[in-house]
Amino acid sequence: MTDDVFKALADPTRRRILDELADRGGQSLFEICARLATKHGLGLSRQAISQHLAVLEAADLVRVRRQGRYKFHDLNTEPLESIVSRWLGPDAPRSTS
Repeated sequence: MTDDVFKALADPTRRRILDELADRGGQSLFEICARLATKHGLGLSRQAISQHLAVLEAADLVRVRRQGRYKFHDLNTEPLESIVSRWLGPDAPRSTS
């Protein structure tokens, strides 16, 4: 699972998608495409964004919920929290410098 998370985070477009979902969750594919185009100047196709979302969903960083014909995407921070607690949790060694 952790490898999937790091693979998903390695791509700058996927990080921008996560930033957008952190800013405002529950977005449709159309909304994500529009925000990436207007805020970041990314002119990617809906299919390309959909493929990025599939990678994020496989890493459990994005959760999808359906309402009628629409799919809405939400950020899931649990995998990130797991990584942080692994290295920065209460039992993690601290730097002495």
